[in-house]
Amino acid sequence: MLPYAAYLRVYEPLAAFTPPERVSWAAYAEAADRPRRASALHAEHGEAVRRLLGVPPVPAPAQESPNAYLRRVEDVLYVCPWQSRLRSWLAFSRLRGTTPVKLMERFVPAPVAEQTADDFDRFKRRRGPAALRTNIRTSTWHVPASWFVPFDGNERWLVLDGGQAPGDTTTMRNLIYVTSMAHARRRSARALQIIRRHVGEAGVTAEVEDVARWLEEFHPHSLVELDYGGIVHLMDDETLQADESVAELAAALTGLETGEEELAFAMYQRVILRWRSIQLLESAN
Repeated sequence: MLPYAAYLRVYEPLAAFTPPERVSWAAYAEAADRPRRASALHAEHGEAVRRLLGVPPVPAPAQESPNAYLRRVEDVLYVCPWQSRLRSWLAFSRLRGTTPVKLMERFVPAPVAEQTADDFDRFKRRRGPAALRTNIRTSTWHVPASWFVPFDGNERWLVLDGGQAPGDTTTMRNLIYVTSMAHARRRSARALQIIRRHVGEAGVTAEVEDVARWLEEFHPHSLVELDYGGIVHLMDDETLQADESVAELAAALTGLETGEEELAFAMYQRVILRWRSIQLLESAN
């Protein structure tokens, strides 16, 4: 079973990488033994579980992952590196910063935790702030409302049990949205304008601003993907088919823009209540 997590990913074209990286990623795309799309999440999760079940556990791999999620559109290869080491360091730093020391020691022995933190500090000093950019964001137990903003309802790919994802020969179950970076940035900018003008709630504005700023860090011809990942296992087929969160949030924004406040409120509430009910499962026994 995959973790109950969703993912927001950016796939950059080969032109965004250095010449050596372009050669490396092009060769990787042709490799017969690389993890395929349908099994990539399982492979990534399995790698992490093996590290954490070791004695002592290994919070972050010793080397950066050579793997990536790939998309090919009209003969253009797009690459989203796993960045397992960097993402593990960032997640470990967040956990360590929010967990009491005594409890933290139950997860990771103090010497291992100190060594992991020191390794990350050396990496940051050597590589600088720009090296901390990740192509993948993760959210457990829910999809944040701000993640729906860059997409359109017509970009929805729903695959139920026994179905196949576009371009894939392996059966899987998932809900995915994919759009161009240009569309994602334009929709985020529009949403920010509407929210600032009609809502003004700092928390909502900050969340959308955060996503918009993150998207600006990548190549303008990138692709943006929202992947429900393991969260689909918290939803039966009927619930998954009825989930039109992207379209509903877009309708809420349009309602605010056109003065249809009741419509805007109703659509926004549908999104918020749907995901609140799913997020509450985290504390269910």
